[in-house]
Parts: sequence; C-alpha cells; structure tokens
Amino acid sequence: MNEALIHKQSSYFQNLQVYLREFVYGGIDGAVTTFAVVAGGFGADLNTGIIIILGFANLLADGFSMSVGAYLSAKSDKEKYKKHESLEYWEVENTPELEREEITEIYKAKGFQGDLLEKVVNQITSNKDLWVAEMMKDELHLMMETKSPFKIGLATLVSFITVGFIPLLVYLWTYFYPSDSNIFLWTSILTALAFVVIGALKSLVNQTSATKSIAETVSLGLLAALVAYYVGDLLQNFFTT
Repeated sequence: MNEALIHKQSSYFQNLQVYLREFVYGGIDGAVTTFAVVAGGFGADLNTGIIIILGFANLLADGFSMSVGAYLSAKSDKEKYKKHESLEYWEVENTPELEREEITEIYKAKGFQGDLLEKVVNQITSNKDLWVAEMMKDELHLMMETKSPFKIGLATLVSFITVGFIPLLVYLWTYFYPSDSNIFLWTSILTALAFVVIGALKSLVNQTSATKSIAETVSLGLLAALVAYYVGDLLQNFFTT
C-alpha cells in the first residue's frame, strides 16, 4: 500500500511539473482579475457582502471561461497538427520525389552538402514516419502537443480558482467573523504574497530571473488594482452625486 501511495504521489508531482505553465498563468489571471474586482469594489465603497458576491461571480465565471478557452485552443492545435500530418503522409506516398526534393532543400539550408547530404536524405526518406516528422517540423514548423487538452483546461481552472480565491479570503473571513481590522490592507498583503509565489514559479517556467519575474507579476497585479480602484471610485462619485 505504501508503494502504491508513493507511486500515486510521484505521478501527481510529475503531472504538476508538466502542467506548471498552465497552473502559473491561470493563477496569475485568477489573482489579477479577482483582486481587481475587490479593489474596484473597495474604491466604490461597496459593502463586504457585495464585494464577495462580485468576487465569486468573477472567480467562477472567468475561471470556467479561461479553462474552456485553454482546452479548446489545445484541442484545436492537436487537430491542426493531425490534419497537416495526414496531408504529409499522402504527399509522401503519392509524390515521393517532390517530397524528397523538399527534404534535400531543407538540409541544404542547414549546411549539409555532397555525400553527407545524400546520406542524410536517404536515411530520413527510408522511414516514412521520420520523413513526415521532419516535414512537419522543418517545412510546416509544427510540433505535436503531447499534453492532454482536458488536463490543460483542468490545470488552468484549478489554479485560477485556487489563487484567485486569495483576494476574497479576508473578506469572507470578516463577513462571518466581523472585526475592526483593515480588510483591504490585509487582502492586499495576502495577494501580494500570492503574486510573489506565482512570480517565482513563473521564473521556473520561463527560465528567467526570479527577481525580475516576481517584480513583473507584482507590478501587473498592482497596476490592475489601481486602475480598478480609481475606476470604482470615479463611478461611485459620478452615480452618487
């Protein structure tokens, strides 16, 4: 049983690594959009209950919309690849000389010449699958997406809702357990910490500086919050005067 549990945990962490990009960008969008709603509500001087309602409506609707978009995009990319792959197989089978010439031109452009060029072309064209794979990669510049479209959408949804829930956490807690603390201040602090963590993860995905990635992510969240706050404040003044 322990081995089964270890295997299950190992599989979970492998999936997390594979879909880390989707988790990171879903989390960024979730935190930015929900925090913007909270900041706009605060700027408009809305009460806690209304901010919670708007926040959750945004969190669930946008999370679902984004995950569906990610799923459909990944599914479309796979279908596009399969369509062009089928066409390349047909061309290899029905117009092999033309396709061989295309392979020759591709490898000439890469610097291959003479006998070496002939050997490389012979090797590639001796295997239909390899031949088509080379045409897909070098002629059409298409790469097969190995990730599951469903898991891409699921990772996006989970991260959007999980990270996007953080800006609502203090408001929800205060709604059930009222206190005199500055709700928006604590919300801003927690959300900033979330941006720091998700920014650090983004640096792993993009192989960039952690400091730069964190600064960009925090700045993006701050800018969105400032815009939402002042828009909310402006609209509140306009409609109540």
